[in-house]
Amino acid sequence: MSAADRFEASYLIETPLDPRKVAEVMAGEQSCGTFTRVAGETDELRERARAVVTNVAVLETVDEPSLPNAWLARKGVDGPWRRARVTISFPVDNVGANLATLASIVAGNLYDLGEVTGLRLDTITLPWSFRRRFAMPTQGIAGTRRLAGVASGPLVGSIIKPNVGLSAYETAELVAGLCAAGLDFIKDDEICADPVHAPLAERVPAVMSAVRRHQDRTGKAVMIAFNITDETDAMRRHADLVAQEGGTCVMASLNCCGFSAIETLRRSTDLALHGHRNGYGAISRHPLLGISFQAYQTLWRLAGVDHMHVHGVQGKFAQEDEEVVTSARDCVTPLTDGADDRVMPAFSSGQWAGTAQPTFDAIGHADLLFMSGGGILAHPGGPAAGVASIRQAWEAVAGGVPVAEAAQQHPELKQALAFFGQSAG
Repeated sequence: MSAADRFEASYLIETPLDPRKVAEVMAGEQSCGTFTRVAGETDELRERARAVVTNVAVLETVDEPSLPNAWLARKGVDGPWRRARVTISFPVDNVGANLATLASIVAGNLYDLGEVTGLRLDTITLPWSFRRRFAMPTQGIAGTRRLAGVASGPLVGSIIKPNVGLSAYETAELVAGLCAAGLDFIKDDEICADPVHAPLAERVPAVMSAVRRHQDRTGKAVMIAFNITDETDAMRRHADLVAQEGGTCVMASLNCCGFSAIETLRRSTDLALHGHRNGYGAISRHPLLGISFQAYQTLWRLAGVDHMHVHGVQGKFAQEDEEVVTSARDCVTPLTDGADDRVMPAFSSGQWAGTAQPTFDAIGHADLLFMSGGGILAHPGGPAAGVASIRQAWEAVAGGVPVAEAAQQHPELKQALAFFGQSAG
């Protein structure tokens, strides 16, 4: 079987047993085997369909298990606990063009194996012949830039706050003000989709009316990411409404909707699909459990999203800056050779003019959404000054000019550094 007929997944595992034997258990469990050979499990079948362990790199040993394990306790198996990186090759034909099954194979029952006290899916590597069977981003980076009218530099965005309580009319008024402030992108909050006080049937027309008025005055078509998270049929209806009103983007909470719903939505609309990862922390924050962002974003890119959230450098959430930066790099790295399937990383959480420098220094490019709430709306000079300060900061860092130096020429940036710098510390 050639490399084009197989895909690979790598894992970090922890076990008191021989990691090599555990790796074989993993390969069997997620392909054609079980704890013992069963009727019909011939040598020919195993040769054709069984996953293969391609590498086991034994790492450190620890004195305490990362997770409890009743199976090991029943057997009286104690430590020490060995950690290892395991790579497994799976036959493509076990999956076909079936994203839900692909996810089940690489991130399914493995987490419940009795042999491990820790297991984390680290990477997924696909051949182009397999990757091409799945959806590609409809807009991606280039399409998003075209729709938002931003040829270069970051798309500067913000989030509608308050995220609950505003009526459709009040939301439209807020959007009008944000458009006037000079934003490229505005998104709904992930917890406000189709509430009684501002249903999408009313909110989308009201907001898009404000966007069109701004476009008539300025020529600028601000991209609005309407949160249409819902059951599948409702999301399709809402996406149709957004398109009818001249909108260019919809947002969905990926983990809550699931792969199948996002795939169906992707097939039914050409709008930019803004993928919000809320809930990702539940499957990622423990270092010996869950899924890394590389593997996570690989699966969602196969569903056809155009943007992926990565949080923000020096932000308000738990992730280290290194994880944020690595996640952003993953988004702009093609999944395979020959695939133009890059998606736009969305930076948010605690972002302001002062985080432009460390963000650019870390990733070296500006193909990103840079979203700021308080950094724009709480700027002492007002929202327009907040947007200006962020643009000034990004222009400076892209040109190799220190932000503090650029601030001497830009009062909005100078105000931002003085005001937010103290609290950002």
